[in-house]
Amino acid sequence: MKKIVLQTEKLSKSFSNGGTMQHVLKNIDLQLYKGDFTVIMGASGAGKSTLLYALSGMDTPTLGTITFGDQVISALSQDGLAVFRRDHCGFVFQQIYLIDGMSVMDNVLSSGLLVSKDKKALVARAKELFAAVDISETTQKKFPTQISGGEAQRVGIVRALINSPDILFADEPTGALNSKTGLNVLDTLTKFNEQGQSVVMVTHDMRSARRGNRILYLKDGVILGECDLGTYSHGDMQRHEKLSTFLKEMGW
Repeated sequence: MKKIVLQTEKLSKSFSNGGTMQHVLKNIDLQLYKGDFTVIMGASGAGKSTLLYALSGMDTPTLGTITFGDQVISALSQDGLAVFRRDHCGFVFQQIYLIDGMSVMDNVLSSGLLVSKDKKALVARAKELFAAVDISETTQKKFPTQISGGEAQRVGIVRALINSPDILFADEPTGALNSKTGLNVLDTLTKFNEQGQSVVMVTHDMRSARRGNRILYLKDGVILGECDLGTYSHGDMQRHEKLSTFLKEMGW
């Protein structure tokens, strides 16, 4: 039986828009499991990113609870949420947000040093992660403005993994990349997931979604349905057909 890593109960999120309440998430009950590659899909405005931000402690729900282990993170203060994110979450965004005045290596170490003061151990882990994503030692010494978009996104993944997060959250991680570079990023995420890293990814892209083993389809703030794709295998056309059929049923 899979281990639950995070769960929600009646998770809801509303915003005031010109005096009118907009209900973006509506009573969502969800369990995320250790080792899964969970993909959140849905039309624009369905609440995908809002759900990801709530699950990761980047935003607080209007109603309902989010529980990590025995900790109700939805009840934490802003400072408490910052500690939760630092200790348990990794983030990869469409925009990488590397610090221009720091080398690639220092960008990664700056995140690691928030949790551990053992710089020698952090450097060793960073080098191991950089090797896994094919970032050379020469590139590690460069500044963000000196590397390509694909390299920057892989650096972002290393930064997200430096503290060994329980869950890696990714919001449209290939959205700003060309096809070839995006494929390299997907291969990187798949590689770490195969090693046991839990991943939650928001995407509108079919190619990206196929990397997940569990697809959640969000519509009008509720989970309309989900699809179990099983373990990813390159070139699996049945996987593509199963996902295509599911998305058509969801009104994609």
